[in-house]
Amino acid sequence: MKRIVLALLAASFISAPHAMAQSAAQVSSAQNGASCPRCNLFQADFNNRSLKNKNFAGARLRQSDMGLGIFNGTNFAGADLRDINGSAALFGRVNFAGANLTNANFVGAYLEHANFKGAILSGVNFSGAEMGSAIGLTQRQLDQTCGDEATELPHGLRIPVCVVH
Repeated sequence: MKRIVLALLAASFISAPHAMAQSAAQVSSAQNGASCPRCNLFQADFNNRSLKNKNFAGARLRQSDMGLGIFNGTNFAGADLRDINGSAALFGRVNFAGANLTNANFVGAYLEHANFKGAILSGVNFSGAEMGSAIGLTQRQLDQTCGDEATELPHGLRIPVCVVH
């Protein structure tokens, strides 16, 4: 009996990485403009794509490339957006409520009216980002991020300057 249990445990560890791999069908569908809530879009390429008013709530988009994309009005509530590249992308009126944006790159991004309520922003680079009308941001969140003199923030908030290595 012990051997069977051990064999099952070993099999589950071996197959575990595959369970977290992206779904090629879901990625293709999303790249072609479909909403995809709770989908596994790990490392998907959305560079220079226009995906306005879509629903990616709860989706896994970790390490995805969204640079130069247009995502205005899209719902990313509760999504895993760790390590994404969102540089120079348009995220106007986007919902990031409760999303994990750890180490995201929003250099030069447009984030006006974006909702950051409860979002995890540790390590996010907002250098040059336009986010003067963003909502749900707290000083505590911004203290874990960085930006530069060109970063536009809601009135009364400040951001640490990014350290260049």
